[in-house]
Amino acid sequence: MTPLYREFDHEELAREYSPSTCVDDLAAELAAYADRSRAAYAALEVRTDLPYGAGPPELLDFFPAARSGAPLHVFVHGGYWQELDKTDSAFAAPDFTALGTAYAAVGYGLAPGWPLDAIVAQVRRAVHWLLDHAEDLGVDPHRVQLSGSSAGAHLAAMALLGPASPRGRRVADAVLLSGVYDLEPITLTYVNDALGLDPAAARRNSPLLLLADHPPGEPLPPLLLAVGEHETGEFARQQEEFAAAARKAGVPVEAVVVAGRNHFDLPLDLGRPDTPLGAAVTARLAP
Repeated sequence: MTPLYREFDHEELAREYSPSTCVDDLAAELAAYADRSRAAYAALEVRTDLPYGAGPPELLDFFPAARSGAPLHVFVHGGYWQELDKTDSAFAAPDFTALGTAYAAVGYGLAPGWPLDAIVAQVRRAVHWLLDHAEDLGVDPHRVQLSGSSAGAHLAAMALLGPASPRGRRVADAVLLSGVYDLEPITLTYVNDALGLDPAAARRNSPLLLLADHPPGEPLPPLLLAVGEHETGEFARQQEEFAAAARKAGVPVEAVVVAGRNHFDLPLDLGRPDTPLGAAVTARLAP
């Protein structure tokens, strides 16, 4: 059979971009996000539905730290740009706030109701809003760490590659988990049924391709890239190629494969210093 993309035929490519093929129970994996997030909202102080823009989905939830001037961890959820919500994204808030770090879960519009260009713009606005309102929120604008998982890693990368905030601020550090950085293969899979990307839209929304044109006067922050041991080869390849391109652009990059983790349980370690990923993430927030 003639390959559709690289060495993959249509069925193989769809499997490579189906993280659920690497887990026994997808429903249980997703339930962990919801259950832990529900517990976080019940246990912690939180400011919900803070508007960062004018659009209906442009809302975020903010979990303050106990002290003023704390660092802030900002999380962008995945779900292939068409599933999940900020209310499923508070699972790491108890871990970060216990360490003295504030936490924000970003909401954004979902496909097919919102095109990817609009979703990218929304997440950039969320990051800019948090940077420019940092003092009002009691956090240090120079110690903002941005993270995302899967589609959220893509959106976080697009935010990094966009302009600085209106006040000229940028995040200090970024953690990208199981990201998709070149969207060409996505256009050839079932994922594109909701996204409707044409080749031009895929190119302008591919962080891997944007790296080469990123203005040298607007440096990217140090990056921690992580993928789980139990993920498909395409997610590992996407990380390897993005890491190589970022290093070529002069960006400090740490890229790891986390033993024992899959696409879905990897983010649960973000704020846990007793895990390899969490230890690396929290160490990067240290003064």
